[in-house]
Amino acid sequence: MSSCVVKSRSRNPYAAVQVDPDSDYITPGTLDLEQLFWSGTGAQYAHVNQVWPSIYIGDEKTALERSGLRDLGVTHVLNAAEGKWNNVLTGAEYYSGMDIQYFGVEADDKPTFNISQFFRPATQFIDEALSQPENKVLVHCVMGRSRSASLVLAYLMMKQSLTVVDAIEHVRQRRCILPNHGFLKQLRALDITLQEERLRLKREMQDQ
Repeated sequence: MSSCVVKSRSRNPYAAVQVDPDSDYITPGTLDLEQLFWSGTGAQYAHVNQVWPSIYIGDEKTALERSGLRDLGVTHVLNAAEGKWNNVLTGAEYYSGMDIQYFGVEADDKPTFNISQFFRPATQFIDEALSQPENKVLVHCVMGRSRSASLVLAYLMMKQSLTVVDAIEHVRQRRCILPNHGFLKQLRALDITLQEERLRLKREMQDQ
């Protein structure tokens, strides 16, 4: 089943894929994922929103206002717009004296950009931060809608075991997000990979 799924994923990113034949869950195609953002009602745009316990998604204004970060109690900042592409000029030195841990990634908000290369390191940064209950994480880019949202969605899928559909629905009810088409395609691929890993573990446990 797994090899068949991999072929389906590489050949047609717009087709729905069912990894586990015993599960009701089917990973939607990319266009169906895009439709999630245009159906029903979601959150109104704001500079910053809490989207998960101790996790905030924000914009450039939020990241630059040190006093506002103190008020929120932010202890960790993940800048998804570091460097040469639509950059937000903060960095570890910008937060000196604030006891904030900083992690930056250079991501371009274009459908052709490979943001999946940052899924694992960003997830690790968030997960390690939240290992202490008093910590709070701000994940931001320029608008807080595409790059930062994609990294938070990946975290929810990888560490909180949410499907891509559940992660999107959860976050969009709390923040106005809209990952670009290419990022959604990469999140869909991650969803399939995670479903494959869970199916493999389930079968290994059944064989024991």
